[in-house]
Order: sequence, then C-alpha cells, then structure tokens
Amino acid sequence: MSNIPEDLSYTKEHEWVAGLEDGLIVTIGITAFAAEALGDVVYVQLPEVGATIEPGDSIGEVESTKSVSEIYTPVGGEVVEINQSLVDDPSLANSDSYGDGWMFRVRVEGNAEDLLTAEEYAALTSGDS
Repeated sequence: MSNIPEDLSYTKEHEWVAGLEDGLIVTIGITAFAAEALGDVVYVQLPEVGATIEPGDSIGEVESTKSVSEIYTPVGGEVVEINQSLVDDPSLANSDSYGDGWMFRVRVEGNAEDLLTAEEYAALTSGDS
C-alpha cells in the first residue's frame, strides 16, 4: 500500500503515531486502511483533554455507516488536545486520515506499545493478517 506514510509509526489496531521520536507530544489518528474498512465515518468520540491514559486503553470510538470501532491508544500519558474539527466533521477521517483527520495529541509518559514501521504495517494490511 503506497499511501502509508513512511515517517509514522503504526499499531496492529490501525492507529498511527506521529512525532514519537520528537519526545514529549505525539499526534494519533486512524490509518487510511482503517477508515476505508469502516466506510463513511459519521461520528467520532475522543478522550477528554486532561485525561490520563495508558498504552492499549480504549479511549474513544469511531462510528461509521457500517459499524462502531473502538480507538486504542498506543502511548500513555496526558491527553493535551483533541481535533475539534474532526468531531465537527467526522468525514475528515475518510478524506484526510493522515492530515486534517488526526484525532488527539498526548504528552507521552513511559513507553509506547509495540509499534510497527510503515513497511511492517503494509505487510499487516496486505492480507497476511
């Protein structure tokens, strides 16, 4: 899948993480693969700003015309920002999942879950999973 950005890290649950190597604050969203599998996203529930989260926690959900899926956080820490534009227009998850469709930002504390490289995520989503 050529539309998987090389500069992000990924989870087996189809979330992406940007800025992990930069240290304190990372941005998290769902992958284009997940958004496509969900269909038209019509509702997004995100964590509260100020919430303390742990890696692997279910911290929200994405509802589409097909199903409802939980959002898991690959990192622990404090939620410092949510994407209000995504809450107001959930279709951003479909149209720009790696850009304007980002979900939330976390001030990282501790270690992240096992993350995948773009190449590893491409292998996961190529039908081998």
